[in-house]
Amino acid sequence: MKRQPPSGRTFFSKYRVSASSDDRPSTPSDGRSPSPAPHRDAASHPGSASHPGSAPRRDSASHPDSAPVAHDDRTPADAGHAAAGIAHPPDPEAARARIATCLLFAVHGSVSGGFSSRLPWLQDRLDLSAGQLGFALAAPAVGASLAMPMAGALVHRYGGRGALRCLIVLWCAIPILPMSAPGLPWLCLGLLLFGVGAGMSDVAMNTQGLVIEQRLRRSTLPMLHGMWSAGALIGAGLGTAAAFAGLDARVQLGGLAVVFAAAGWFSGRHLLDARPSAGTAAPPRFALPSRGALLIGAVAFCAVFAEGAGMNWSAIHLKEIAGASPGIAALSFTGFACTMTAVRLVSGTVVDRIGIVRTVRGGAVVATVGAVLVATAHTPAPAMVGFALLGIGVSAVLPLAFAAAGRLGDDPSRSIAGVATVTYTSGLLSPAIVGAVADMSSLGVSFAMVAVLTAILIPAGGLLRPAGGDDGSGGTDGIGDVDSGKPASVATTSTAAATTN
Repeated sequence: MKRQPPSGRTFFSKYRVSASSDDRPSTPSDGRSPSPAPHRDAASHPGSASHPGSAPRRDSASHPDSAPVAHDDRTPADAGHAAAGIAHPPDPEAARARIATCLLFAVHGSVSGGFSSRLPWLQDRLDLSAGQLGFALAAPAVGASLAMPMAGALVHRYGGRGALRCLIVLWCAIPILPMSAPGLPWLCLGLLLFGVGAGMSDVAMNTQGLVIEQRLRRSTLPMLHGMWSAGALIGAGLGTAAAFAGLDARVQLGGLAVVFAAAGWFSGRHLLDARPSAGTAAPPRFALPSRGALLIGAVAFCAVFAEGAGMNWSAIHLKEIAGASPGIAALSFTGFACTMTAVRLVSGTVVDRIGIVRTVRGGAVVATVGAVLVATAHTPAPAMVGFALLGIGVSAVLPLAFAAAGRLGDDPSRSIAGVATVTYTSGLLSPAIVGAVADMSSLGVSFAMVAVLTAILIPAGGLLRPAGGDDGSGGTDGIGDVDSGKPASVATTSTAAATTN
């Protein structure tokens, strides 16, 4: 796929990005040793590129006899790979960081899945009613919403690598607090802190994923979110096995916390480190989402609402409306989750082939058909097909919304936090709204409402279009670009240049 020159600077153009394990310049793929780039001063060479190793540019002012030519912000290596039909040069540091980030997403999901699977044990230990447990489970969304806007300041101060390594360790340990609560008030406090850890680590992970996506110039976040879903299934499976064995949840989660925290900490050595360049102002510790982030958040809201409806109500719909047996109904949640996991793992390839906008719009059509099937189904087979289509259709929207948010301005973590706040709210409201509508009418009407929301995604998918020019017709051109009207500029470390545009 031919790569177009970036039309604007990347959102990390004010950040210097370094790899953790090997800062030596990479060797070209043809085996030749890299030649040192001559030092050039921008003032004395007005046509030079903005980062080391770029080819000198011809400027009409310094070459009066030549016709003006368009500036190309690609490095010579980029241009050579483009001429050879290769989308971008190999980047071993970013490739290692992608593997490490995959593991971190899986660890995060495993902790979440393991905690959720032991909620019945917690309810029995504290002798909570369904209403009391439901009230307490609202606390994580509140904690996450309050903490996520502050994640940008944390990443800014400690860097992407340092912040994420510490947050993932904190996240692995924090579920022990609510599980050890002696009563409902302490449980609410523990779950509030649980939400703080979940939200801040979530923002830091997605910010890391965006840095890697820019370095690799390929859609990466959907696959990372698929790893989170796979980890959640693994964590839930481990929790189920512990429950059958009669193991105390505090012992189970404490033991897994040590394993998961160690895995997250040591794999974090290979993360890329995004640090602000000198003179870059620190973001506010708490800031409301921008208008652009809210618009993208509205797209994600529709997708997460539909996802929450399918996750929470599929088993009940199959049992009460479609007449399925209890066993089939119980398997519906696992089937829905597995479907979404599988699609997220491969949807990055789809985005690379047909583009972001077409991926979202095509998925919205599939999800709408699925929701209509669920709304009208009165037998198990069409209802199960409908839930599968619903999961397939909305699975890629959330990670692509995070990627779009990261292209807003120079502080991606702030925009990601804004979108994440909206999606957490959607996940909190979805089960309650679907249930309320079902009480007033039926579950069929509830899923007709879901079909309306997924249909909104068809035109709204255009809001996720990168400013670099993805018109939905294919490719990842424009990933990471911002329409600033300026050539891409890249800050570098003292030992290696790490291009993020």
